[in-house]
Amino acid sequence: MAARSNRLLLLAGTYEFPISRVPIPYCFYMSFARLASRNKTAKAMMSQAISGRISISPPRTPIWTLALGSIGVVYGDIGTSPLYAFKESLTAASAGGQLTEEMVIGVMSLMLWALTIIVTLKYVWLIMSADNHGEGGTLSLMALLQRSMGRNFFAISLLGMAGAALFYGDAIITPAISVLSAVEGLKLVTPAFDPFILPLSLVIIIGLFFFQSRGTATVAAWFGPIMMIWFVAIAVGGTIHLTNDLSILSAINPIYGVQFLLAHGHAGLLALGAVFLTVTGAEALYADMGHFGSRPIRAAWLIVVMPSLLLNYLGQGALLLSHPEKLENPFFLLYPDWALLPMVLLATVATIIASQAVISGAFSLTHQAMQLGLLPRMEMRRTSETEKGQIYIPRINWLLLIAVLYIVFAFKSSSALASAYGVAVTGTMVITSIMAFFVMWKCWQWRIASAALLMAPFLAVDLIFLAANLLKVFEGGWLPLVVGASLILVMITWRQGTRILSEVTKREEVSLADFISMLAKSSVTRASGTAVFLTGHPDATPTALLHNIKHNKVLHEHNVILNVVTEDLPRVPETDRITLRQLSDAFTGVTMKFGYMESPHVPNALAACRTQGLKFDVMSTSFFLSRRVLRPARQSKMPQWQDRLFIALARSSDDASKYFHIPSGRAVEIGTQITI
Repeated sequence: MAARSNRLLLLAGTYEFPISRVPIPYCFYMSFARLASRNKTAKAMMSQAISGRISISPPRTPIWTLALGSIGVVYGDIGTSPLYAFKESLTAASAGGQLTEEMVIGVMSLMLWALTIIVTLKYVWLIMSADNHGEGGTLSLMALLQRSMGRNFFAISLLGMAGAALFYGDAIITPAISVLSAVEGLKLVTPAFDPFILPLSLVIIIGLFFFQSRGTATVAAWFGPIMMIWFVAIAVGGTIHLTNDLSILSAINPIYGVQFLLAHGHAGLLALGAVFLTVTGAEALYADMGHFGSRPIRAAWLIVVMPSLLLNYLGQGALLLSHPEKLENPFFLLYPDWALLPMVLLATVATIIASQAVISGAFSLTHQAMQLGLLPRMEMRRTSETEKGQIYIPRINWLLLIAVLYIVFAFKSSSALASAYGVAVTGTMVITSIMAFFVMWKCWQWRIASAALLMAPFLAVDLIFLAANLLKVFEGGWLPLVVGASLILVMITWRQGTRILSEVTKREEVSLADFISMLAKSSVTRASGTAVFLTGHPDATPTALLHNIKHNKVLHEHNVILNVVTEDLPRVPETDRITLRQLSDAFTGVTMKFGYMESPHVPNALAACRTQGLKFDVMSTSFFLSRRVLRPARQSKMPQWQDRLFIALARSSDDASKYFHIPSGRAVEIGTQITI
């Protein structure tokens, strides 16, 4: 009995109560309740837990489980780089001429040290330490710096917007080049497959995007194991051929890489731009940190991913040293004929997983951008009841599909697409390095010289790669730059337009305190129930409230002036979610805070106000929202084209009732016209 009680204590000691504050899995709660009904110790603990006298925290997922999950989600892009990176680098180096031993060893040295410096030292060791309460990515860095330096530093906001915009440029190329490079392996099985490469790639890509609305929660559990098989397979393929020519191991010496660059001039720079394909996907280590944590991602890289990549690249190098004629596709030619078709199928699945991770990242980034006020509201659906990161944004999904199909039709092969790949990623990495410097200086309180001394070598490497990739601008590198520049323009316009709109609205609004005093002296008809008025200015009277009094001449018994605020934190603790102010007998001011990684669910948050004395019943509550119809002013603070762009974005913005999860039957929208 004592042993059983100890087990119950251990079980209960893994959860945090009280239940009203922390979500507890229902199955655990019921299981523990059943145990409590039969065991006095458990019953006593249950009573103390519910009353809040003991603290129990959620069970921690083992690090190796999280590491396996990160292999499936985080490392898909960089894990499929061996399909094309080495081939494209040597193709650029040889420039159609004869492949030499000096080229193979020089390019291999550059690839090995790119993985070591950019991925291992910069991202795994350094950048992942610059997190925003566990969250990573360019926008998380921007929010972290804004919290330390204030939101008025436009340069920081511009860096964040540029990094986010360039990510979309990467997101439209990754599915195309990954799927094409995998399916192209069918040509090695038999040349008869050649006419079907492009149609089959298009079918896979279209199917991938159509599947997004169903969510990936049911299949995501397979991502980790499948990618683990992939990394084992590429490691085995490389190891088998490593003995073809052991002189490839001399590439570990970085001098060979430097000598190659010095000896080949322009061709060396073109090869360096292709070498960067080796590390595309490194930004995902940082961006997806919030899903798994830094320790599992680091463990997966050092123990599984990096050794597998190194073995595969060295194997490809040894193969080409002994058989230079196999440059056509050195990755698939690592395998015997009987294993070729299974490897093509495995590579196709791996590239689909890599593409899925990028698409999901685009959804997550869009959600963050909406919350931080960089993009208009868009319809967002949750595809899983348990996984917070499983979201689907239809508009982004179809725009990405159209863009991916366009570049597949335009470039037609992975080799042609390699010219467009890399520019966006190098730009993002340069931005990350600059922002990391500011984090060390402003957030970590380092001396400016110390922060510069540490980041300067990494920034120099990033700038060298950026310069090498910019040589490919006219061969396709313009595409992600055009996409990125267009999105930066949209973000700047939306940010500036919403600020101007807020100023115009604030000038026209009446002081809330004066309005309440005026109402106290009037004889306005009172209606039963509660009215919630959403406002961006908690001290001003909401426009919807003014128009309701003016036109309907009625006031509810209870009125809530609700201000929803997005913090520069990923998630706001439940204890800090709600702030109440009793303005009068009939009016209550509520400030509701959400993090930029959260979805603002207003009814649920209002229901939690009951513990603070606010009576709330959604079935007897009406939510009043202002629908603003914007008209261009003759003299605007923005150029006319930008003014019209902002108005078009505002018209395309999703309904506030959907965004805040307000039941359609309880929402009342009152329209007003505003010129900006």
